[in-house]
Amino acid sequence: MQVHNSILELFGNTPLIRLNKITRGIRAQVFAKMESMNPGGSIKDRIGLNIILDAEKRGDIKPGGTIVEATSGNTGIGLALAAAVKGYKCIFVMSDKCSVEKVRYLKSLGADVVIVPSTAKPNSPEYYVNTAERIAKDTPNSFYATQYTNHSNPEAHYKTTGPEIWEQTDGKITHFVASLGTGGTISGAGRFLKEKNQAIKVIGADPYGSIFKTFKESGVVIEGTPYLVEGIGQERIVENVHFKYIDEILNISDKDSFNMARRLAREEGIFTGGSTGTILCAAIKVAKELDENAIVVFTVCDTGERYLSKHHSDEWMREKRLLEKDKTTVSVAYQTKISGRLPKLVTASPGELVSAALRKMEEFNISHLPVIENNNSLGVINETEIMSKLIENPDLVNKKVSDVMGKPLPVVDEQDDVKNAIKSLKKSPAVLVSEYGNIVGILTRYDVLDFV
Repeated sequence: MQVHNSILELFGNTPLIRLNKITRGIRAQVFAKMESMNPGGSIKDRIGLNIILDAEKRGDIKPGGTIVEATSGNTGIGLALAAAVKGYKCIFVMSDKCSVEKVRYLKSLGADVVIVPSTAKPNSPEYYVNTAERIAKDTPNSFYATQYTNHSNPEAHYKTTGPEIWEQTDGKITHFVASLGTGGTISGAGRFLKEKNQAIKVIGADPYGSIFKTFKESGVVIEGTPYLVEGIGQERIVENVHFKYIDEILNISDKDSFNMARRLAREEGIFTGGSTGTILCAAIKVAKELDENAIVVFTVCDTGERYLSKHHSDEWMREKRLLEKDKTTVSVAYQTKISGRLPKLVTASPGELVSAALRKMEEFNISHLPVIENNNSLGVINETEIMSKLIENPDLVNKKVSDVMGKPLPVVDEQDDVKNAIKSLKKSPAVLVSEYGNIVGILTRYDVLDFV
């Protein structure tokens, strides 16, 4: 039978995929190393398993033991998968910058998760690495994985990732692009590739705010600044980053990283996290300067499902002021406005009484009540106008809405640029939002002003 003995046998051997759309106009070939296709959805599956196997060989972990680690999530998931198969418990320390999806994933695998502030400095007891170290000391029969200093981390990539890339490109790879976090991928795979061909360039992709680029170029350890991309970069120099195998480090902004990750999903069908966007930005910068003989391989670190509440959310991107201008649609403004508010749209029909319409306006505290029938915008009850009419003629409350309604509100499609809605709002107090031809909501001048 063609079966595997456990999930652990599926770690590694991930495919290479050629980019076609994002690389238009670029002569070099650019390939994605699909580490998101590991069982745990990330490149860290490789090191999670290798760290545990090596610990078992050394006798550092005993049956029924507890694995403790400081992680941004993915290494924890790799460790937790292997631990589940092998019967170990897990405690992971994460910063509050990490996505809720990762936390829930780890808990689903049976791990305990401790959250600490992302603002804690390396010399603080609350720093996630320091917290993990303390927990490991206080927990009987525990093993502290220490991915930042554990040589099993880069060795995993030296033994698997590097050889796979070399084989998959028939030894023709010219540039390898990866991120720097724990240092395992770039140091291990980079070492293997350079041993095969010293001419291969190893490029590090690092977020602005991390200290790696400055340290490599000057030897000076500066103080890091906050950034939003998860799982890469550092505010301290770590042992497993072997700079001698890294030819160059390129800094990439949060905005470029996240928008590139979104492009990768929408143009190539590769759904990834923000760190992959960082790496691809660096890979594209490198590839633009190369000829048709160059082969650039970059790592797809993990899957985008871990970031549905973050950079794959238009609302989160807008909140962080990272959304590209050409992505600012009516839908983004509308979804931001309706967040937490129900119902999405309050309407009146032309045949109902004005008194009923007024009760709706009072109940939901709204100043504009669209009059809609058969998905057509027929008119609007405007708070100011109806007040003037009722003062002159109080009996209007017993009339039909169609007798007192004003001109219908314009309808804009949710995919239109929000600027089109603003143009309509110069002439109308509000606009209706349609989704595939169905009227689903309303935007007032105040809503758009609040959005902007």
